[in-house]
Amino acid sequence: MRNVTVAATQMACTHNSEENIDKAVGLIKAAKQKGADIILIQEMFASLYFPCINDPENFNLALPFKNNPILEKMAAIAKELGVVLPVSFFEKDNNTYYNSLAVIDADGSILDLYRKSHIPDGPGYEEKYYFHPGNTGFKVWDTKFGRIGVGICWDQWFPEAARIMALMGAEMIFYPTAIGSEPVSMEFDSKDSWQIVMQGHAAANSIPIIASNRIGIEMNKKFSMTFYGSSFIADECGQKVEECSRDQQEIIVHEFDLDSVSLYRSSWGFFRDRRTDLYENIFMD
Repeated sequence: MRNVTVAATQMACTHNSEENIDKAVGLIKAAKQKGADIILIQEMFASLYFPCINDPENFNLALPFKNNPILEKMAAIAKELGVVLPVSFFEKDNNTYYNSLAVIDADGSILDLYRKSHIPDGPGYEEKYYFHPGNTGFKVWDTKFGRIGVGICWDQWFPEAARIMALMGAEMIFYPTAIGSEPVSMEFDSKDSWQIVMQGHAAANSIPIIASNRIGIEMNKKFSMTFYGSSFIADECGQKVEECSRDQQEIIVHEFDLDSVSLYRSSWGFFRDRRTDLYENIFMD
């Protein structure tokens, strides 16, 4: 048996970066007290979700990967608590900007960098103004508690991303997220679709999925956005085993036996029965 306990968290953010980071640290410590080994904080947790509008001042929020104070602080926390932390941040690499994430192992080592591959561009989600499409490709990380894959928000809607990480040997996939209301269609609620698509990835790849979203109403210079939380954990069958509310700061945890999950995955034969000789049309535009 290889038992691992994962946690998803959700919180509201403000304009105060230090306050947001301290709140995230508090959630990490509370999740550790609940027995968590790998703890997921939401996308861009150090700030408001600034890509909702085009504003050049927001480029000042970006930080380099090396000597990044957010990553250094989270590395110290990971080492202190003995936990694995996928950490989302806004990255500046010379004159190029990315929506990025670093995985920090339980000894505090920063393992590697992933840059968000799929960049959305629509009302309230103007990410192409800020972020260059990621150039790292999809990755998996061997951590103290298992091999994990990570996608960032819009990545979670693409089955190809989850399948590639599963083919690379990921035993769990984590998705930090920022999603909520649609400024041009306030009555539209994507929450169910958001969860169902990831539950499909879990079932199709026989792999646990952990997703963390933000909560709260955030005001910008043009409109407000309401983020619907509903962070959740799905098991290898695609069933939600834990779920947060839409509007409360919360932590959810769940334990998986990765050896049992592996046997379940093998028994289904999804990877044995793939017909890659028939899939060439997947590359059609």
